[in-house]
Amino acid sequence: MTTEVLKYGGSSLAGSGRLEAVARDIAALAQGGVSVAVVVSAVGCTTDTLLEAANGFSKKMNRREIDQLIATGEQQSVALLTMALEELGVRAHSFSGWQAGFKGSGVFTDGRIRTVDPVMVEKCLQRGAVAVVAGFQAVTEEGDVITLGRGGSDLSAVALAAALEADCCLIYTDVDGVYTADPRLVPEARRLESVSCGECMEMAAAGARVLQARSVELAWRYRVPLYVASSFDRERGTWIMRKDVSEKFVVRSIAHDSGVAKVAVLGVPDTPGIAARVFTPLSEAGVGVEMIIQSIMRGQVNDIAFLVRKEFLGEAIEVCRRTAREVGAQGVAFDTEIGKISLVGAGLANHPEAPARMFSVLAGESVNIDMISSTSMAITCVVSSSDVERAVKALHRSFIEEDPL
Repeated sequence: MTTEVLKYGGSSLAGSGRLEAVARDIAALAQGGVSVAVVVSAVGCTTDTLLEAANGFSKKMNRREIDQLIATGEQQSVALLTMALEELGVRAHSFSGWQAGFKGSGVFTDGRIRTVDPVMVEKCLQRGAVAVVAGFQAVTEEGDVITLGRGGSDLSAVALAAALEADCCLIYTDVDGVYTADPRLVPEARRLESVSCGECMEMAAAGARVLQARSVELAWRYRVPLYVASSFDRERGTWIMRKDVSEKFVVRSIAHDSGVAKVAVLGVPDTPGIAARVFTPLSEAGVGVEMIIQSIMRGQVNDIAFLVRKEFLGEAIEVCRRTAREVGAQGVAFDTEIGKISLVGAGLANHPEAPARMFSVLAGESVNIDMISSTSMAITCVVSSSDVERAVKALHRSFIEEDPL
């Protein structure tokens, strides 16, 4: 029997009408002889609403208690969907993360999956029932709920598919696949029929909201066939493949992200081990960083700048100010009015004309570049948040619409 893992995002379940429609789709699949496990997110904006409630009670982020709170969103979804399936005559059983065998570790609100042992889910499937699993959550060795970061339900779905050795993992969301840019920002954006795992990871890391980057990495590692489509139109979507051979263009997507902030530790003494003293406390606080840039030494000191998610900016500033005092740095500065834009494509490292053209396009739009970084698959620039939309549209015209590289 074919085994499929389906994942539905919060927008796909928002409202009784949408939840019932999803239940009918699952029922048709199960009644057609497919063994189905479903991973679900919290309905609609439930997680954001719970976080707002937490902020109303406490100014300091207590990550353990936040995980205890926001994990309840997925608990509601699995119960409601299971009841909807049973109303359609389909046997179904709901599971929390720990019941489905998800063990986690790491920092609360941004945990990592340690193991998945889906014994109870397998027994459910063997009985011919649909297993409905709460995404986004696992349990620690101490018995605490730990969530898996934004987009963690994608990760749960891929991990469950790998553990069950499922035939595929189908991610249903509110967009019908992976696009060359955010179609809400660039109406001319084109849907990609397929994309490589490497390119999709870069797109996700660069700000594309279709899939969590860690979920794509897991799919690549465990060879899980991954498909992204809209729950409103299941026939149109994008396959995420280990190697993509269907497109010849080098630049596959223009990604952007306005959810980042820049932090700079100023006047850091230029001594061995100083970078470790700056970034170790951030790591211990669970603050992830990216695009680390160290300036040229001037008078035995330099500046170290990097990006963090805006939701972790307060923690980052607090940690960096404490570190600055300890190492004798001059101070800490930050900027929230920025965004990053990226060219993404597997062959970029072999095309030196790509960065030159990118910078020329941005110059033509009078967009000033604050920071630059590159990998074998992406070139990323940090610009003013007011310039992001104009920059994305101009780069899409140049690299996708008019003269593809």
